[in-house]
Amino acid sequence: MKNFFKVMDIETVLALAVSFQRQAVETVSLMAASGRVLAQDVYADLDIPGFSRSTMDGYALRGASTFGASEGNPAFLRLVGNVSMGEKPDLTVRPGEAVRIATGGMLPEGADAVVMIEHTEAIDTETIEVYKSAAPGQHVILRGEDMQRGDKLLQRGQPLRSPEVGLLAAVGQSRLDVFKQPRVGILSTGDEVVPVETVPGPAQIRDVNSTALASYVASAGGHPQAYGIVPDDYDVLLSTCRQALAANDMVLISGGSSVGTRDFTIDVLQALEASEILVHGVSIRPGKPTILARAGGKPVWGLPGHVTSAMVVFAVLVRPFLEHLAGRDPQFNRRVRVPARMTRNLPSVQGRVDYVRVRLVPTAEGWDAEPLLGKSGLIRTMAAADGLLCIDANTEGLDHGTMVQVELFG
Repeated sequence: MKNFFKVMDIETVLALAVSFQRQAVETVSLMAASGRVLAQDVYADLDIPGFSRSTMDGYALRGASTFGASEGNPAFLRLVGNVSMGEKPDLTVRPGEAVRIATGGMLPEGADAVVMIEHTEAIDTETIEVYKSAAPGQHVILRGEDMQRGDKLLQRGQPLRSPEVGLLAAVGQSRLDVFKQPRVGILSTGDEVVPVETVPGPAQIRDVNSTALASYVASAGGHPQAYGIVPDDYDVLLSTCRQALAANDMVLISGGSSVGTRDFTIDVLQALEASEILVHGVSIRPGKPTILARAGGKPVWGLPGHVTSAMVVFAVLVRPFLEHLAGRDPQFNRRVRVPARMTRNLPSVQGRVDYVRVRLVPTAEGWDAEPLLGKSGLIRTMAAADGLLCIDANTEGLDHGTMVQVELFG
């Protein structure tokens, strides 16, 4: 029997992520930046907006000129001009005066508010009635109110969503430095595994893990590369691992992490150039027989063959490593958790962290957490689940009605 390393707790395994080098930096266009991770800090190059402007169609005026105005006692103001879009007004608004202005128009000198056109009525070409008072600053965005020149807006290690991309456009960043997206090689092992399009024969199963893991990798910002199904053959597995390692930044081997006479994962990992076994066994259920090695400076994972175990291990352990390689600062590795109430008693074994598949059921008070119990080879329970419930290693179980936090998938 092969020698097993001492089973590690999850926190110790996760702490190893920082020992792997982040991706190199490349420059991309702003249009290609969505979903990438910034490799630079971003500062405002000017005040935004660069001028005080209206947020409504109406009239620019001094708020004090409308104080006390109502439908029964309107304020009468003299119309002294019109603000053209894209042009700086060359007039000054004085007490008792107003200027026509459209949404986005530059506020003229002297004006400090805008009254909506719906609250006014034209008496003639030179006079309007205002039926509602406008406080100074109302319906106006002041110069620099959004951001001021020199403000730090985004930071290195921050993932870019659509709002951040829009912010980059606002400060003129047409090209920017981002981390390269990690390439992840995925191998499925086992003589019993057949391609997805094949009808399984006796004692055979379809290769679910490669497809599921590729989807997880893509959702975490990586580029998955499938290397197909590798038989339980030492030489073939070693050759395929070397090929995947040479072309990728991380390698996932699905299957071959359990004790068995035909499981060669440990032998193969030890045979890779500049290799070191870091983890062989994690105090997690499902997924205890997980392996992590460093080969050529890159992480190589031996994931359980059972599909649910592989998915849980990816979500809990592999994803944080992948996010580290992708350059994400840990403060941006946010997980969405929903408070919910247990619908039944749920036992657990002390000494390991249990991750339980959970369906969320809406109630009048919030959410119920309905455990989806099943063996780790059952894919349907994962597809039916909304997220995972974590039971820590020092807890014997959860009682019906206990409030818990469910971490949502994705």
